[in-house]
Amino acid sequence: MESNSKKLLVICGPTATGKTQLGFRLAKQFNGEIVSADSRQVYKYMDIGTGKEWDDEIKIWGYDLVDPKESYSVSDYFREMKIVIEDVWSRNKLPIIVGGTGLYIKSLVDGIPTVDIPKNENLRKSLEKISIEEMFDKLAVLDSSKAASLNSSDSKNSRRLIRAIEVAVWNIENSTQKKVVEKRENILDKNVDVLMIGLSANQNLLLKNIKNRVEKRMNEGFIDEVEMLLQIGVSWKNQSMNTLGYKESESFFKEGLTYEEFIYGWERNEMKYIKRQLTWFKKDKRIVWFEISEIDYLKNVANYVDKWYS
Repeated sequence: MESNSKKLLVICGPTATGKTQLGFRLAKQFNGEIVSADSRQVYKYMDIGTGKEWDDEIKIWGYDLVDPKESYSVSDYFREMKIVIEDVWSRNKLPIIVGGTGLYIKSLVDGIPTVDIPKNENLRKSLEKISIEEMFDKLAVLDSSKAASLNSSDSKNSRRLIRAIEVAVWNIENSTQKKVVEKRENILDKNVDVLMIGLSANQNLLLKNIKNRVEKRMNEGFIDEVEMLLQIGVSWKNQSMNTLGYKESESFFKEGLTYEEFIYGWERNEMKYIKRQLTWFKKDKRIVWFEISEIDYLKNVANYVDKWYS
């Protein structure tokens, strides 16, 4: 890659489609480094359940950024990875963003106008004492258009609601906010060339991959990992434990859920998550989709990236 050009490759799509392995393969071919865009792989000690993968030849960023007892926001991620990507470019390498957390990818590719709006700890503490319904009603009063734009999942997500209220309050208190947003910079300037590759698969293949992956994680010691996290003081209430696999295991540990019920619940919720991911990514018309069940899909992706990169 020439020193005066900035290229950014994104590999996105639903979970269990082999994004990281494709990322490693392309990183070797195009002198790249991986930037994980997974909102759960940022946590230390949570390796098995979040599916962290490594390759001795390729540097991967975005793992193990924060203690699982701490909260971590898209703003935190944006600030850290912005520095990382600039560093990768400075060494004439290709940053390859790999992951399924749509908001993380959006923050890097498009920027998020609210990313610089600070946390309001006093407001957060007061909001944590009220119900989800009351939070939503509060947001509707403060910013009716934002409340109306939330999908059914986000409207029941306390973390998303708290952040939306926080932003709405900040906007009201800072009447010059629009001027600030106009000046705000995101990671990409006009000289950055972005290619977004999406991986897709049919429902049967995805379900098969999910079942195989859950079985693999259990065999690798997932239950031991959860026990270790609890022993070092991580609470079920921590943001990190609201993660597929970990959150289903709470009932397994505390309420006598059978092994079969636990596994079934985990697999079912993974499939529900895939639907939410696809709803998010299908809205972005820049994404070039590849079907992973096609025989030559790896070669086709590599050829497509090669034409863009060259």
